[in-house]
Amino acid sequence: MATEAKYSIVREVGRGSYGVVYEAIVNQTRSKVAVKRMHCNVPENVELALQEFWALQSIQRQHENVIQLEECILQNGQVFQPISHCYRKSDSHLLLIETCLKGRRCMDPKSACFLWFVMEFCDGGNMNEYLLSRSPDAQLNNSFMRQLSSAVAFLHRNQIVHRDLKADNILISHRRGSPIVKVADFGLSKVCQGKGNVNQHRFSSACGSNFYMAPEVWEGHYTAKADIFALGIIFWAMVERITFRDGDTEKELLGTYICQGKELIPLGEALLENPNMKLQIPLKNKKSMPDDLCKLLHDMLAFNPKERLDAFQLEVRIRQISYGKKRQRSVS
Repeated sequence: MATEAKYSIVREVGRGSYGVVYEAIVNQTRSKVAVKRMHCNVPENVELALQEFWALQSIQRQHENVIQLEECILQNGQVFQPISHCYRKSDSHLLLIETCLKGRRCMDPKSACFLWFVMEFCDGGNMNEYLLSRSPDAQLNNSFMRQLSSAVAFLHRNQIVHRDLKADNILISHRRGSPIVKVADFGLSKVCQGKGNVNQHRFSSACGSNFYMAPEVWEGHYTAKADIFALGIIFWAMVERITFRDGDTEKELLGTYICQGKELIPLGEALLENPNMKLQIPLKNKKSMPDDLCKLLHDMLAFNPKERLDAFQLEVRIRQISYGKKRQRSVS
């Protein structure tokens, strides 16, 4: 990838409108990394790349459940230049901003212009594929809920709102034996300016994936609590294995929804149409979850954001639920 052949591409592991993800090898250490290549030929792609870059670079310390960015490299033709927080005022950064604002290709319009993200490699695929390939496991679900709650609280403490949380954007790593979740794909994220409470920042651009969007996101007036609604959708679907089939990819995806005849309506959209709608939690089997988990999901999926938990409250509450905890044997 670079002139010094720092990395060797092994295989393609994912592809989408954002770009291509590869498994690669660091030639000096032979360790695996994931490399995402984004083509900077249109301003939309550059905007996604910049959002991901600033989000991951703004985190001052690592979190076990947030994907780690090793480095970011700008490619113009055959020239590769690393970009880091030290380069924020560099010509390369200004060039990317200009590309984003004016819709121009970098340097020569005919030359290849890419942004490469080198990140830690996750060998377990995404959470959606991982869970649907296994039998339901309450202890595993509890572990994933704790890890994700911790990750989102960490992001919000660092003024980062993800805005596209879903099982497809959560990766699984087995490096330490038991599966570790990693929140990834920060292309739609926002880094809030200032050091105040992240929940005080307001957003107006509706974005994300329909089945995970909070009611207020559909309206275009929302805060960081939209991330909690998305987590609530993921947790509920994970516990009860509620899925739907994506119309574009035909993939089976974890997610909750409302049925209207043969049509599946995203929960957030349905709540927007009927704020007084009572959620049927659990949906399938009353024995599938204890009352404290049902209450937690209701509090995560509240229509009114003011009544919804924030990430810091969720981080505390998730540790208190009885679901998935090993029962201690009584000693006679």
